[in-house]
Amino acid sequence: MIRVLIVDDHAIVRTGLAQLLGTTDDLELAGATGDGDEAVVLAAELKPDVVLMDLSMPGTDGVTATARIVAQDPAAHVLVLTSFSDQTRILDALQAGAEGYLLKHSEPEVILAGIREVVSGGSPLDPKAARVLLTNRRSPGPELKLTGREQEVLDMVADGLPNKLIARRMGISERTVKAHLTNIFQRLGVTDRTQAALWAQRQRRAEQ
Repeated sequence: MIRVLIVDDHAIVRTGLAQLLGTTDDLELAGATGDGDEAVVLAAELKPDVVLMDLSMPGTDGVTATARIVAQDPAAHVLVLTSFSDQTRILDALQAGAEGYLLKHSEPEVILAGIREVVSGGSPLDPKAARVLLTNRRSPGPELKLTGREQEVLDMVADGLPNKLIARRMGISERTVKAHLTNIFQRLGVTDRTQAALWAQRQRRAEQ
C-alpha cells in the first residue's frame, strides 16, 4: 500500500484528494495538513511513501518545505501538485528535491498515476509544465558552461550509465544525480537524457 501525505492549504482540496485516494486499492491517506512547517514534522513522524505538495501556502511555502523534507530524509518522494506552471517555480521545486510536477487541472487518473510513478522511480511532469521549460530553455552556445560535477554526470550519461551507477561512482545520492540532470537539461536546452547524451557525443566528435 502506498501511503500519501497531502499538503495543501485549502481544506476542500485536501478533502477531495483524500476521497480520490479512497477510490483506489493501492493508495491510502497517511495524513494531511495545510501548513508547510507541519508538513515537515508529519513527514518525519508518519514516513509516508509520497508527499503530495502544494507550493503556495501561508508561512513556509511548498518549495521550502520540500527542501526541508528531503534534507531530513533523502529517500523521501515529493510530488508537487499546484496551480502554477511558470518556469521559476517549476525549477525551484525540482531543485529543492521534488521528483515530479503536476498541475491541479490534471485528470484524477493522472494524479493517481503520478503518485505511483514517483514511488517506482519516475519523474512525472505535466505537459504544460514541460512546454514551459522547453519554450523558456536556454539555447546552447559558445558561452555554455557546465560545472565540473555536471560535466562528470553528462559524460557518464553519454556512456549509457543509469542514475544508480552514476551515483555510486560519484559517491552521491540518486536524487543529487537527478538535480544535476535537471540543471544540465536546462543549460543544454534539451528535455531528456537521450538528447543530452546525443549532445555530449556530438561535442566529443567535434573536439576530436
